[in-house]
Amino acid sequence: MKVENGIRVLAGSMVLVSLLLTAFVSHHFVWLSVFIGLNLIQSGFTGFCPPRKLLLKLGFKDSP
Repeated sequence: MKVENGIRVLAGSMVLVSLLLTAFVSHHFVWLSVFIGLNLIQSGFTGFCPPRKLLLKLGFKDSP
């Protein structure tokens, strides 16, 4: 799997987990979804994405 696909899977999974935690644990977990969204926006503008480095270390393939 390529890094870009891994980032999408990771972000989507984190949003779903955040929504489940918001529904069943505490309404304060909605802030995790906000943080994920803001991180996606800033990475779109700056090109800096911390999960990318993690996924590369885990063996994901870099796109040319």
